[in-house]
Amino acid sequence: MLMKQIVVALAAATLSSVAFASEHGHDSHGATAEHGHAAAVADNVITEQRAALAANTKGKGFGPQAPRDIDSKVGSNDVVFSQAPDYSAMNLCNIHFHESAEHKGGEFTTYAGNGNGEGSGSGYKYNGHLSHAEMAATDDVCNSEHGALSVGDTIEVHYVHSTADVTPGPTLGSCVAAGVDVNPQLRVMAQVYVLVNDKNALDFGKLATVNNASGKYQANVLANLGTPVSYIGSTTGPKYNEKGSEYQVSWSVYPKVAKVNIATVGAWCKGNQFKEDHAHGVRNLVKNPDLLSEIK
Repeated sequence: MLMKQIVVALAAATLSSVAFASEHGHDSHGATAEHGHAAAVADNVITEQRAALAANTKGKGFGPQAPRDIDSKVGSNDVVFSQAPDYSAMNLCNIHFHESAEHKGGEFTTYAGNGNGEGSGSGYKYNGHLSHAEMAATDDVCNSEHGALSVGDTIEVHYVHSTADVTPGPTLGSCVAAGVDVNPQLRVMAQVYVLVNDKNALDFGKLATVNNASGKYQANVLANLGTPVSYIGSTTGPKYNEKGSEYQVSWSVYPKVAKVNIATVGAWCKGNQFKEDHAHGVRNLVKNPDLLSEIK
């Protein structure tokens, strides 16, 4: 996300809420969310977006992009940067989530569809089975102009960590110590959850609770979702469907899915230190090998 390009960005202006919102789909998610809104665009729309992304990045020095299929190790992008440290040695700086998984692989390979072509209604869903009780109708949550989440929906949660000495908060600006460390390394721990109507399922509020007992700000990243796939990539969000992201991010994507009580997600959306109230849109899965790093 940041790296040396951020220095230039900060010289012009401090990273703002607007910048972060755009990167993660606030501006593109729109009112045509998956539930009961516009029909999905045709395949050729996504094909044209992929072609535009290839044309707009070819020969321009863009590094590897994200999201990707974590079950595939293929990648031929030759831009290399060092992996960020383990997240436990970094400060959590932001938490947000996307409706449907942006990544594909593991237990989330069911394509949600093309969506509206601007980040809504696409991505990947949980492959597994949910019981009738877990799928029992309940109120939608995280309602906003961007749509809502329903029981059975999948979300990909991004726990963003920074090497800077920062305090967790809203927007990507919280990951930068302005004027001190404007070029930190970032690592995103990505975990995928499915929303169920079960009071005994995981409590999202607890998963997003922040503490600094270790001297570093941390959240409750689950350790039982398989071995995370680590790779170097970029920022995500539908803003980058047709252009490359210049920012550099170390990713750790867990392959298994956890069940989370939908009511607790709704409660979190009503008030949290990150000022998140809805699910962000998703970027098209990056498939072009020239825009992917090889997973070792």
